Amino acid sequence: MSAGGPIVCGFLALLASQPDNARLAQPPDGPVTGLSSPRDAARQPAGNPGAENAALADEMTPELTAAIDKGLAALASMQNDDGSFGTGRFSKNVAVTSLACLALMGDGNLPGRGKYGSHVDKGLRYVLSCCSETGLIAGDSINGPMYGHGFATLFLGEVYGMTAGGGDTALADRVHDALVRACRLIERTQNEEGGWRYNPVPFDADVSVTICQIMGLRSARNAGLEVPKATIDKAVQYVRDCQLPDGGFKYQKDSGVSAWPRSAAGVASLYYAGVYDDPATRRGISYLMKAAMPGSAQRTEAHYFYGMYYTAQSMYLSGGKPWAEWWPAARTELLQRQAGGGEWNDSGVGSAYGTSMALIVLQMPKRYLPIFQK
Repeated sequence: MSAGGPIVCGFLALLASQPDNARLAQPPDGPVTGLSSPRDAARQPAGNPGAENAALADEMTPELTAAIDKGLAALASMQNDDGSFGTGRFSKNVAVTSLACLALMGDGNLPGRGKYGSHVDKGLRYVLSCCSETGLIAGDSINGPMYGHGFATLFLGEVYGMTAGGGDTALADRVHDALVRACRLIERTQNEEGGWRYNPVPFDADVSVTICQIMGLRSARNAGLEVPKATIDKAVQYVRDCQLPDGGFKYQKDSGVSAWPRSAAGVASLYYAGVYDDPATRRGISYLMKAAMPGSAQRTEAHYFYGMYYTAQSMYLSGGKPWAEWWPAARTELLQRQAGGGEWNDSGVGSAYGTSMALIVLQMPKRYLPIFQK
């Protein structure tokens, strides 16, 4: 079995895949619980400032800006009439749709605002149409839907946080209600080890699905929703238990070997759970500097965009030397992989997915999306 094999069975195959309605209270003025948020900034270790307020001199270049503009236009043209993104077996997929909208939001577009605001609005309404009474967010195919649920929760959290409930009041109410239900489903489907897997039941878990849920909860917390500290503490312990001596992460607690895509997801999981200057994150970043650098002999092509998506976040949140060394090399590589029409193609999931992931990575220096900030 290849190092990336388990994720093939998980992400690519399954991507195609009872709370009350009351609003949650806003965070209290005193100490917050659960995930860290901007309010926690003063308590973050000074030794891990990240790249949020330390932009590199050449992070954005004219070539990058032109590639992003072309990519955004290509992505917008891929939207289906119902607002969804994705084709073939990934048609009407909530994960691909959510990632595409996040890519458009990475340029500052919001529902009804900005050059691609109408596309984000249509995508949002499609995702909301996929929300069930149980809180699960799933499209037409619901085989192993927790990947899509996690990405959709992240998308709703970013929309709600960036619009502050403004604009269309009725739409904002729908977003809030769906976000509350989505978070409650994540909380009650966490397994005893502290993680999540393909289906919304608290049985087994893996790192790849777990990061999706952690990011969804983090985004919701940033937007003002309460997230139980116990849920995050258990998730952190699960991710820690999946780390190997070389700093990489295995697929599940009791099986797997280090591989750069899921190891990047493991490091990002800890960062989004508020674990910053810690031996586990330092060892994880050290592993990624060897295994996830463009040109590294250890880096495989399997799950390329998935790996780039989480490596970018890990390096950005680490800041310092890791970001300064990884970013220019990754930027060059992604620009070289862009097709003539502006898209990036992923052979497994398709162009909407590949283009979305590439654009999210390339637009991180714009610093629009709250999820990428500490």
